[in-house]
Amino acid sequence: MSPQIATIFFISGILGLFILNWDWRARTSKALWIPVVWLWIAGSRPVSVWWEGYWPQGSPDQYLEGNPLDRNVFIGLLALGIIVLVLRKRKVGTLLRANGAILLFLSYSAASVTWSDYPEVAFKRWIKFLGDFVMILIVLTECDYLCAIKRVLARAGFVLLPLSVLLIKYYPSLGRGYGPWEGKQYFNGVGDNKNALGMISLILGLGSLWHFLQLYQSQINSSKVKQLIAQGVLVATSLWLMWVANSMTSLSCFFMAAGLMAATKLRTVERRPWVVHVLVAAILSVSLSVVFLDVGGDLLGTMGRDATLTGRTEIWSLVLGMKGNPLLGTGFESFWLGKRLEKIWSLYWWHPNEAHNGYIEIFLELGWIGVALFVIVLVTGYRKVIGAFRRDTDTGKLMLAYFVVAVAYDFTESAIKALNPVWITLLLAIMAAPNLSAPESPPPVATPISSLNLSNRLPT
Repeated sequence: MSPQIATIFFISGILGLFILNWDWRARTSKALWIPVVWLWIAGSRPVSVWWEGYWPQGSPDQYLEGNPLDRNVFIGLLALGIIVLVLRKRKVGTLLRANGAILLFLSYSAASVTWSDYPEVAFKRWIKFLGDFVMILIVLTECDYLCAIKRVLARAGFVLLPLSVLLIKYYPSLGRGYGPWEGKQYFNGVGDNKNALGMISLILGLGSLWHFLQLYQSQINSSKVKQLIAQGVLVATSLWLMWVANSMTSLSCFFMAAGLMAATKLRTVERRPWVVHVLVAAILSVSLSVVFLDVGGDLLGTMGRDATLTGRTEIWSLVLGMKGNPLLGTGFESFWLGKRLEKIWSLYWWHPNEAHNGYIEIFLELGWIGVALFVIVLVTGYRKVIGAFRRDTDTGKLMLAYFVVAVAYDFTESAIKALNPVWITLLLAIMAAPNLSAPESPPPVATPISSLNLSNRLPT
């Protein structure tokens, strides 16, 4: 099959998935497309790369300069998002009051810009970090926020996952890459590397699995059969992509989270909520033991990894020796810039740009204060997620899965940063918890709104 015919076939298939998954009873606003587009970009490549057709040559200066096109796109999406939130200020205020720990972490991150060696770059990156928060607020201030969550995940999945298959199979110059030294081929799909492909497949695959199980356990009709097919295709595609990408972190996190979803459906767990704590503790303990305590070396070998986690432990030792102020850090997303980046790149031919551990990354950039604030985010967030799980088990499953995935994923990858799907879904899990914990109020009476159609009161 030629690439042109394959493109037509895949576009038709994507449209078919949208049609199969359509639920005419669901009510969401057109403003929901703003976080969808944001997630499309976060889960693939910068707009400038798609537009120009190639990656710019990697250099330390590239990380300082940025790209005007990308900046304008993000500013436009953020501006639209803020307009939406102004129209929904009452709901936004409720959510902000319920998420003080996240606001404190965001505020401290903003303050850290002032002691960065590159405050302008740090501030631009913090704006994107804020944008992730704004997008989640848009989703959760929809009248039917559960439907909004499903639609955002589905719309992102229907585009990014099939498009990744298309690029890998028929556009190898875009969907594949080669190691500069050993020449080994890897698959990146819409992502900029194999780990990025694995990450977006993990996040969207879990969302589709959760939706699939919800549909399967409900009363089946012709409409739900169509949705089952669409979600099943996404689950299968995400698993295939994680496998061909050889993203073992994403694949292992997927099976851990899927197992947690299945276990929480057992009658024993439903009758004894404390068992959930045991399951979560067991999953995280096993992950910690394998990664940090050298327990299960055979397991790492089975997964194709060595005791150094493919060189990660060496990088951890190196960057911790280059730390700045241990209390305050180097400033928000400012460690991997300038002379520090030049030195690291001079030692590693593959030019790392992250510590491959989210907690070390926070320490390097925000110091012990940042680590303490993030721990508060996790502790308070876990309490909220567990409370939501007890009140709404079905939806709470996804929030609990996303929370556990975020905690475990950051053992070997750096995901607590702007435009990272794992960080975005961690925000979703924690911030959705107050909504799930509160009794649902009757929908408001529709009233005329402006022609912008950005209010959450107008259905699509």
